[in-house]
Amino acid sequence: MPMDFFIAPAYAQQGGGGGDMLFFFIFTALLVAVFYFLLIRPQRQRMKQHQQMVENLSEGDEVVTSGGELGRITRLGEQFVRVEVAKGVEWNVKRDMIGNVMPKGTLEEARAGRSGAAGGDSKAKSESTED
Repeated sequence: MPMDFFIAPAYAQQGGGGGDMLFFFIFTALLVAVFYFLLIRPQRQRMKQHQQMVENLSEGDEVVTSGGELGRITRLGEQFVRVEVAKGVEWNVKRDMIGNVMPKGTLEEARAGRSGAAGGDSKAKSESTED
């Protein structure tokens, strides 16, 4: 029959529908496993690492906030830390909003303009464009 190509025939006496159900359960279990190992487990590991980093903060650490501000911790509280973002300018930042602890000396390099910080070496750029 030409219509069998487009529409599968429905046989009343067809048995063995359990194979489709077994395939469904195996596929579902495989999908859950893939989601767990590719999405859920790495995210949990990152959360644990971040929580451990936040618990180990100390005064004098140079940090980057989740908003991208670079500063040095001057005071620690239970929920908040005080971060010096510029000389004489301090912000209260929630501990969880500390994004990363930077190596010592990063703040001074950024203030001096020697790192790959925003703006970089603007004097060298302006001299090269004057040629």
